[in-house]
This record gives sequence, structure tokens and C-alpha cells, in this order.
Amino acid sequence: MTHISPLLLADQHSDLTAIRRDIHRHPETAFEEARTAQIVADKLTSWGIEIHRGLAKTGVVGTLKGNRAGQKTIGLRADMDALHLQEKNDFAHTSVVANKMHACGHDGHTTMLLGAAKHLAANPDFAGTVHFIFQPAEEGEGGARVMIEEGLFDRFNCDAVYGMHNMPGIATGTFAIRTGPMLAASDTWTVKFKGTGGHGAMPYRGTDPTFVAAQFIGAIQGIIGRNVPPTQAAVLSVGHIAAGTYGSPNVIPSEVLIRGTARSYTPEVRDLLERRLGEVAAGIAQASGCEADYHYLRRYPPLVNAVEQTTLAVEAAALTVGRDKVDPNTPPLTGAEDFAFMLQKKPGAYIMIGNGGTEEGGCNHVHSPLYDFNDSILTTGAAYWVNLVQLELGDAS
Repeated sequence: MTHISPLLLADQHSDLTAIRRDIHRHPETAFEEARTAQIVADKLTSWGIEIHRGLAKTGVVGTLKGNRAGQKTIGLRADMDALHLQEKNDFAHTSVVANKMHACGHDGHTTMLLGAAKHLAANPDFAGTVHFIFQPAEEGEGGARVMIEEGLFDRFNCDAVYGMHNMPGIATGTFAIRTGPMLAASDTWTVKFKGTGGHGAMPYRGTDPTFVAAQFIGAIQGIIGRNVPPTQAAVLSVGHIAAGTYGSPNVIPSEVLIRGTARSYTPEVRDLLERRLGEVAAGIAQASGCEADYHYLRRYPPLVNAVEQTTLAVEAAALTVGRDKVDPNTPPLTGAEDFAFMLQKKPGAYIMIGNGGTEEGGCNHVHSPLYDFNDSILTTGAAYWVNLVQLELGDAS
């Protein structure tokens, strides 16, 4: 079985574009992707692919067996959910749902995997089984974790799993990946500093948590600069501060709430960030006669690509677009992905596909109200999936 290029799927492009834009126009957020899941289920069923529904509420798994004997099974995963964000585009397929939009390209991810499923269903000349995993709730709600907890790999065993995400800012027709940690762990931390508060003109009569909070915000960057080894990487950022009342600027508040994110790539650095944030908060609070309530929530683990599956992913990408258009050692990204939960359970690889930049009519940033998935790469992504299946379960020489 020979490999395919995106050109061999050109007859699908208009249909895939229509599907993608329809999903974009009707975005659904975490665990509410009923309409999107129905589109997926209907398409898979029409192509003769067995479907299973209900994992993580709206998840869909399609199962396709090749027409040659083989026991190996792989999973291909696409996410379906949108973001809580008001779209600012004005094209015909702009979101019709207030404060919801596909600002990360999951509409494209779903469509690319559907394109691959259609082709493979019509050309099942491979040995083994493919599970097409359409996952809800990637954006912060851990839909991958929920699917696993509800029996994803018990019901649909996979010898390996693969994921793909579009990457604005890198050229269309290119791919990027790396072995080992590729995306960071994403954790959320919260500190509430408690003092007595008091009159703004007489701060000496009480304890001032705003002074403590200000020192803390500056001090936590010392964790990065003086505790994290310079050969490793980590990020601590403050994303929310709440204190006092706008109408009473002469009142020192009794509490200040600070929330932020922590990003890391290794268990050791993750442990260090959790420990040192608490120590710094407690120490600064105590020095000023205040208290600190501290909570650290581990959300998504680091995404770690396995060596064997990354090698196969690189080869599949090279078969799709040419070896010179595949970066096999792209720098790690500080973004996070709940596909990491699947990679904790099964060996696999996660690859980036170029979505282009503004010069190609796209947007340079995901999670932007001006973002849109680049429809020109729909057949490129679908061809990658097909070539990957051929490498894993057949002959793509």
C-alpha cells in the first residue's frame, strides 16, 4: 500500500471545508458538544464505521478494522470543543452562538480526522484496527482524563495513540514535533493573603495584605531565577488579583486574592514550584503579620512523546509533505494539552501541523477572537493520518 499526498484527497476538500465551517458556526463548549458529536457519528456511520457513544458525555469513538489479518490497534484522537470567547470575525461562518467560538481549531482537528476516516473506510487495506477518538472538553476540563476514567482504553485497547494540533505562525504544508516533553504541565495556584485591613491614612494600626501581595508577586519570579535549574524551563504567571472596593480607595482591604498558572516539564520541577510557592507566600505573610491560605491544583501533566511513535509520526509527516518540511526537533512549548493523559497510559506522539500566519490569511494566535482554522490544510492533516495508519498497520513504502 503506497502513501498518499494531500492532492489525492483533493476531491474531499470542498466537503471537508463545509463540515469544518458548519462546526465553526455552531461552537459547543466542554461536555456540551452534542451537535458536533452527532455530525461525527452520522458521518462515521454513513461510511460504514462502527461507532460508540457516551464516554465523557459527548465523546464518540469510531472503530475500523482493516481487511488484512492483524492484531495491532492504534488510536487517533481529535478534540471537538470550543472556547468561551466572543468572535470578532465577520465572514459567513462566524459563530452564531454568543460568547462561544472555535478559537483553537478543534473544528479543524475534528474535520481532518473525519477526512481520514472516510478515506480509510473506502480503502481499508491495512492489518489491524483503528479507533477514531473524538474527544470533548480539551479546553481546561480534562475530557481526555474523563474518557480514560470511564473506560476508554478498557473498551478500546490501543497499542499506541496519536494526536495532532494546528500551529498558527508556521507555514502551511509543514509539521513540527519532538521526542520527549513537548508541552508543559499546566497547574493553577491560588493564594489568599489575610490581614486586618484598616484606614488608608493609618496603615500602622493594622496589617496590610496588599503590601504582602505586592512583595509576593515580585518574589515568585525568584523561584524561576534562583530555584529552577537553568538547564530546565518553567513559568509562573499571575492571572488574577482581587481586593478592596473601587468606591473606597481609602480603605486597606483585609484580604487579597491572587491566582496564577504554573508550567513545567518534569515531575521534579513541578514539585519544586508547588512547594516554593507555598513557602514564599507563608514567609512573606508572616514577615508582615498576615496569614496566607495557599492551594495548588495539578491540572494537565506534561505531554511526553515516546521515541518509537515520534519516529513514525515524523516519517508519516515526511510522506505527506516531504522530509524537508518536517521539523523533528521543534522547541518545547509552554502550552498544555490534555492528550497528555492519554500519553501517560499509552505510548504515542503528538504533532503540530502548520496553520500559516497572517500572510496566508490566517491568525498568528490561537485563543484570539480573530482566529480561524486554515481550510487549506484540511487534506494535509487527513493525509497525515492516513499515512500514519499505513506505517503502523500496513506498508507505506
